[in-house]
Amino acid sequence: MPFDARAITERIARASEVVASLSRDAQLIEAACQTVRSCLRNGGTLLTCGNGGSAAQAMHLSEEIVGRYKASRRPFPAICLNADPTALTCIANDYGYEAVFSRQVDAFGQEGDVLVALSTSGSSRNVLLALEAARARSVTTLGLLGKGGGPATALCDIALVVPCDQTEHIQEAHQVLIHLLLEALEAA
Repeated sequence: MPFDARAITERIARASEVVASLSRDAQLIEAACQTVRSCLRNGGTLLTCGNGGSAAQAMHLSEEIVGRYKASRRPFPAICLNADPTALTCIANDYGYEAVFSRQVDAFGQEGDVLVALSTSGSSRNVLLALEAARARSVTTLGLLGKGGGPATALCDIALVVPCDQTEHIQEAHQVLIHLLLEALEAA
């Protein structure tokens, strides 16, 4: 299929449909926003993690929490568990790649914190183990997921599952969800 104006229009239309489908979960998204807002306002820390493109999005969420999204405000604590290459390589070398996030959750996670786990499949082993570690430490778990949510759904206190099987559209919808979380924080 040629990549022409028609293909571009169809691609944009599909992305728009997927993002628009999020509105059917507006109440669940509101609950996720309240969870993140409460965590940070009550002195908790937001932990984030993901692989590949989801890792970039996890970093984006964390940096906006510490820095700012739109409004000038005080910084809030957030740690992106995939941002430190020395921790990732040390843990992967000593414990295996599947432990790169869970080991850090064990180190940093405390009751009152929130782990935001991003996974387009909901089945990445290192993300699943991070969710399990968070639950064991009484850390609230929030999943930004896709492709039906996979096994991660059962490990999330709140699972925001993008109803799509195409990774690029899931990531586009996850970006909207990230911005909604940030807007809710700054609106408070």
